[in-house]
Amino acid sequence: MRGNFGEHFRLTIFGESHGSAIGIVIDGVPAGTPIDEAAIAADMARRAPGNDPTATARKEADAVRIVSGILNGRATGTPLCGMIENTNTRSSDYAQMSARMRPGHADYAGRVKYHGYNDPRGGGHFSGRLTAPLVFAGAIARQLLAVKGIAIGAHIAAIGGAADTPMDPVHVDAAALAQLRGLRFPLLDPEREAPMRAIVEAARLEGDSVGGVIECAAAGVPAGIGSPFFGSLESVTSQLLFSIPAVKAVEFGDGLAISALRGSAANDPMRFDEDRVVCTSNHNGGVTGGITNGMPVLLRVAIKPTPSIAREQQTVNVLTGENEALSITGRHDPCIVPRAVVVVESALAVALCELMMDDAANNALK
Repeated sequence: MRGNFGEHFRLTIFGESHGSAIGIVIDGVPAGTPIDEAAIAADMARRAPGNDPTATARKEADAVRIVSGILNGRATGTPLCGMIENTNTRSSDYAQMSARMRPGHADYAGRVKYHGYNDPRGGGHFSGRLTAPLVFAGAIARQLLAVKGIAIGAHIAAIGGAADTPMDPVHVDAAALAQLRGLRFPLLDPEREAPMRAIVEAARLEGDSVGGVIECAAAGVPAGIGSPFFGSLESVTSQLLFSIPAVKAVEFGDGLAISALRGSAANDPMRFDEDRVVCTSNHNGGVTGGITNGMPVLLRVAIKPTPSIAREQQTVNVLTGENEALSITGRHDPCIVPRAVVVVESALAVALCELMMDDAANNALK
């Protein structure tokens, strides 16, 4: 199994949903970096379960115990390890499903890959619970980026058929991004909250679930970050975004819609703003040739409906070799989109840290 990411800002993730703990080891945080643990706790609380009607009833504080790499509020330069204990597991909820593969989950694929030795409780290592360590890493990365004047924020762009006001792709305000981070249900238009919640509640009452879209932006990103081809900002960021279990699509700028435009409309005209080059539009999401061009980095992520639903579904019993019906019990989110907002932000923060450290390392060799 590959449980690591990065060459400069290196992550190794570990644990299972119903194991004793989950966590992550971060290597590459410069010695002496101030670490604000209160800011880390604030991001962890945004992802934590049990705090909203759209979320699972499983209560976990998601408090991170930092076991290495920080002393007196500063990074020591050695690997930084954060652990999150699982305190509210109910593994008995999964006893009836050990042989019956849950549709939409990794039960069958994981069983084949790991020859049946994988932990099926709560999805094991495949669970969205493993996004908590990613948020911890993102909180560290966010603090490194803030020193460079880079701010990241996101909002719920859509849930079901209800959509929020999209971000202005040219003028992304760092203060507005910070304001979104302070909201439990982050929206640019607060009046869209009630229709979205109604969609989620209707699905919950029917034993079903809904997905949605998250729009995320980074402001203050300088031009020149990333590399063409394998080290592009899009490819590195997408690798992290697709590591989030529920993500099924990623687009930058206009995304799929840009394919319907002519070049004259898709190109972003440039001009000088004093000594800085800016674009008058941002159809490319702040990235051209895999490299940032100084405009806000803008992306959207499609989140699939939570696969754990109470409605009866058809599946297979791998022990008896028979087709069976399955109704999933236990505690599950009717919609994971609100909790996934900070996870998407964290993935972008980690990607930017990795690419900026890569550029710094390459420049140091010149």
